[in-house]
Amino acid sequence: MTKISVNNGHSRRAIADPDPTRINGYAEHPELGPSMLFFSGGTALNGLSRQLKAYSHNTIHLVTPFDSGGSSAMLRQAFDMPAVGDLRHRSMALANESLQGSPAVYRFCRYRLPEQAAPGQLRRLFEQMVAGHHELMADMPEPLRQQICAQLARVYAELPTDFDFCGASVGNLVLAGAYLGHDRDLDTALALFSELVSVQGTVRAIVNDNVHLAAELENGARVLGQHRLTGKEVPPIQSPVSQLVLTASLEAWTPVEVSIQPQTHDLIAGAELICYAPGSFYSSLMATLLPKGVSRAVAASAAPKVLIPNLGSDPEQLGMSIDDSLRTLVTQLGGDGRAVGDVLNYVIIDSSRGHYASDVSRETLQTMGVELLDLALISDQSAPYYDDERLLQTLLSLVA
Repeated sequence: MTKISVNNGHSRRAIADPDPTRINGYAEHPELGPSMLFFSGGTALNGLSRQLKAYSHNTIHLVTPFDSGGSSAMLRQAFDMPAVGDLRHRSMALANESLQGSPAVYRFCRYRLPEQAAPGQLRRLFEQMVAGHHELMADMPEPLRQQICAQLARVYAELPTDFDFCGASVGNLVLAGAYLGHDRDLDTALALFSELVSVQGTVRAIVNDNVHLAAELENGARVLGQHRLTGKEVPPIQSPVSQLVLTASLEAWTPVEVSIQPQTHDLIAGAELICYAPGSFYSSLMATLLPKGVSRAVAASAAPKVLIPNLGSDPEQLGMSIDDSLRTLVTQLGGDGRAVGDVLNYVIIDSSRGHYASDVSRETLQTMGVELLDLALISDQSAPYYDDERLLQTLLSLVA
């Protein structure tokens, strides 16, 4: 891991000092804030999302529903459904945590069942929630408690007898109940969950299909399942990724094509800024760009398109330089003869304090016509990570 050394010859845009008048205007009226759109998944953007609420309630978050590990995996196996864990994480990050929101619901949906408890005890605890008798439900307004109990009752009615409640996220269970109770419509389930926790923004799955992530490695091996790619639940991959696909099964390499919905297309095409956010490169970012229609919608947008490279070392980017990441992203989005400028305009880094997997080359950026914005994005308090407030103000400054 090296400290980045930038040698590119690109002029810096005059955004190092964000316009305080415009930024203050967003802070005074976040309900009128810009529609910045983020392609991402996982939890890497949750800190920034919490800051976003102070400046805009109109941000859009297109999140992967392909997680195949942890609590999401249990629900996927039990109910044959897309993953909701990352969607719940982002919704909670954007929730109104003030008294004007739903603080009791927020606390309840953040709760996880104990990891150290007998199966029978965990099931009885969940039954208390279904009946509305759990201590965290005591302060809930009755209409909200009834809604939540109805979602949990739907889950309880369809639970396999061997379902493992150990460490289960209550928010995931509420989302699963809404999904099962509304004709397995993920959009409707997310809309209901957003109302319950007062989400100040829009959180959508990039697609609603129940599919999985798979990768072919340069050594010919195939990895089935997001959880086998990230290096978190199993050992990291030992060969670079050569191809990323969506597959119908975790048991066999069965690539499938899925498409975004018209509403998702319109959200992308109408955004005021598009951000390819930090996070696991393949399972969080590239996964959201795989579905059919994403590249067309991105190209249809006149908004600035920004990539924020990962700091540190990402196990999924084995053998990849930042140049390789740029080329991978542009190749995925640049079909049908699209110019690079249609899908990517800026790369934002902090060369002074940031530690990246490689240097950024002048040749690659000039060839692509991509501008580098080299700014002070890492503070003493945030090091070695990006400072969420500084990063956010930079993004706000790019909004037309």
